[in-house]
Amino acid sequence: MSDLQLPAMGVGSYAAPGWFIALQKMLRPEDLGEIDARELIEDATRVVVEDQIGAGLNVISDGELGRQRFVFEVLGRLSNLTRVPPPRRLGIAGYDKAPSFLSEGPITAENGLGTVAEFERTRAIAPDHWIKIALPGPLTFACYIAHGKRSPEVVLEELVAVVRAELVALAQAGCSYLQLDEPGFAHLPYGLSFQDGARIINRAIEGVPGRIAIHICYGNNAGRPMADRRLKPMVPALMTLSCHQLLLEFAAKQMSDVELLSELASKFDVAAGVIDVKNFYLETPEDVARRLDACLQYAPIDRLGATCDCGFSALPRYLARQKMQALVAGTRLVRGRS
Repeated sequence: MSDLQLPAMGVGSYAAPGWFIALQKMLRPEDLGEIDARELIEDATRVVVEDQIGAGLNVISDGELGRQRFVFEVLGRLSNLTRVPPPRRLGIAGYDKAPSFLSEGPITAENGLGTVAEFERTRAIAPDHWIKIALPGPLTFACYIAHGKRSPEVVLEELVAVVRAELVALAQAGCSYLQLDEPGFAHLPYGLSFQDGARIINRAIEGVPGRIAIHICYGNNAGRPMADRRLKPMVPALMTLSCHQLLLEFAAKQMSDVELLSELASKFDVAAGVIDVKNFYLETPEDVARRLDACLQYAPIDRLGATCDCGFSALPRYLARQKMQALVAGTRLVRGRS
């Protein structure tokens, strides 16, 4: 599978089934027994995995249904963090309605971040498919953690250790395709530079076995970005990463910066975002093929993959499924010409 030309994949998260969302709203944690809770997440994961397989994705994920809003629930697994209420509660969704945290002691994850269970659950459902598991990287965690009276350098090193331990645990469980999601690279915490950010990511992935991918986007809370979306200022630092693959956002920017693939693809495989998950416009297979053709002007096909700009969690499931089908169909158009 790893030799497939122009593989099609999602980024990580997927749109949750409506019944899953409804049950989460109706039921309190104490309403569910251990078996009930396990069946709920297993059944929902089976649905989203079958959506991906039915669409024809070459690489699948668990959909991240157990995380709720990508990073915030995972932060709950970290020690010595005090939850800070959001500064705004009324009106439209936004980053200022999200919780943040204050570090008040050493940050650890004694029971891990939960991704090993996600991998094992997905492997049991789809044992013959190529599975990619993604988790937030140290920069993205730090974006939501104020260091308070503690040294930011110490906080970052603790987060690197937590993330690295999770990656190693995934590799030991048999996951060979590992991804760090780092919107925090485009919106760096603690006054870091891009070069600082790259060094921190490299410390988290150093020596971890398997295929390592880094996803860089500009935020997708309620379908909205949060950062300067120019790619060019990041490129010198990106070129110092020690990963195998980059997943980058292009579709939402009308394919601007695609020419930067010339440099990036000289070192990395690149999965180019050719589906805009922040737009209700449904791409046609021809749209996808045109976007991939634009990428192929600057990157060889054996270095290129096709993906969406970010996860599908901010879209309704019917539209996520249709966009995913268009991604696969457009990829097959291009693959068939090669």
